[in-house]
Amino acid sequence: MIPILKLKDLTDEQILNRDIQAEENVSAAVDAVIANVRQNGDAALLEYTEKFDGVTLEGLQVSDEEIACAILQTSPELVDTIRTAAANIEAFHRAQVRQDLVLTDRPGIVLGQRYTPIEKVGICVPRSPVAFPSTILMNVIPAKIAGVKDIVLVTPPEKDGSVSPAALVAAAVAGVDRIFKVGGAQAVAALAYGTETVPAVDKIVGPGGIFVATAKRKVFGKVGIDMIAGPSEILVLADGSCNPKWVAADLLSQAEHDVLASAVLVTDSEELAEAVQVEVERQLSLLPREPIARKSIEGSSKILLCDSLEEAIDTANRIAPEHLEICTDDPFAILSRIKNAGSIFLGKNAPEALGDYFAGPNHTLPTSGTARFSSPLGVDDFVKKSQFIYYTREALEQVAQPIAAFAREEGLEGHARSVTVRFEEEGCK
Repeated sequence: MIPILKLKDLTDEQILNRDIQAEENVSAAVDAVIANVRQNGDAALLEYTEKFDGVTLEGLQVSDEEIACAILQTSPELVDTIRTAAANIEAFHRAQVRQDLVLTDRPGIVLGQRYTPIEKVGICVPRSPVAFPSTILMNVIPAKIAGVKDIVLVTPPEKDGSVSPAALVAAAVAGVDRIFKVGGAQAVAALAYGTETVPAVDKIVGPGGIFVATAKRKVFGKVGIDMIAGPSEILVLADGSCNPKWVAADLLSQAEHDVLASAVLVTDSEELAEAVQVEVERQLSLLPREPIARKSIEGSSKILLCDSLEEAIDTANRIAPEHLEICTDDPFAILSRIKNAGSIFLGKNAPEALGDYFAGPNHTLPTSGTARFSSPLGVDDFVKKSQFIYYTREALEQVAQPIAAFAREEGLEGHARSVTVRFEEEGCK
């Protein structure tokens, strides 16, 4: 049963619940996988696919024929839904595209900033229980909008060696260039260093378990990464006007993800807290993934009872959740006071699943309190910024001595001379 806890009785550690321990020896195991992939390439990938996924593959790349068959195997209704979701995601993310800037407000000086896309991106998609089509759309579409030329997708195969048809449909709709049947730390290693079949990329994005997260951390620097994602989280901020059935269902929508997922209700209503506790227990039995959800509810989830709605808002900001639902009659009155959250769902008719699948904003979000300093995945994650500077000789001459003095203050005569040398010889241009 999900516990009801009074906020005033809890320590910060009990409130934040961020001390999730990784499995023992994960780091050493990932080191071994990366080393094996770097040395043995495709052979290592095939070995690990057989070992971890129970599949013996003849080849790693998904063929055009497999994609065509997947489209035929998928119901027209689901294909239409995937296309509609893709259109919503594209519309939202196109609004994020930045424009180059140029400053010419001072004589003889041109300053600016330009955006260029990353050239090659690898996207990891876990199989839990299938390769998520929604994750493919959310990661691929912003990359396409940014102008990434080569998008590679990796995902573990099913027991029969296939990739789920819906995932392949989503990949086709989103515009993935190549798909490979490999997952886990070995997929991250392949994307970072390349194999005979899997190309090396410039950046790796996408979710995964502890082995994927650890591998991404280890290859960072060789390649860029989006974030180190932890278990999924939801925080429902609710007052006494909420329907406890709805709140319970929203909590369970995240609890079914993972045994370590965190589902938290923060409320100032004891009556709502008690009703939600009963509803969560009742609705658990309705879920096919009830064993997973129950471990999450009993291990990482809670109901926090606050003395006031003000205290509830402060608590939500302290926790900085991945998903934040504001289930009140006037959520916009609270929105401006939310400082830390990945994605915010406003009102009683915006369940978290709306954002996961359909509305348009991205569902790849900061977890484990990192919403205090990081943001949802977006177009910015797939571009680089470059600055440029132009001075005429006359403009440089006006600032040469101050620049040289500044450089000498730091003990860098070479820096100073790189400016002053341009004005030492009469007539030098």
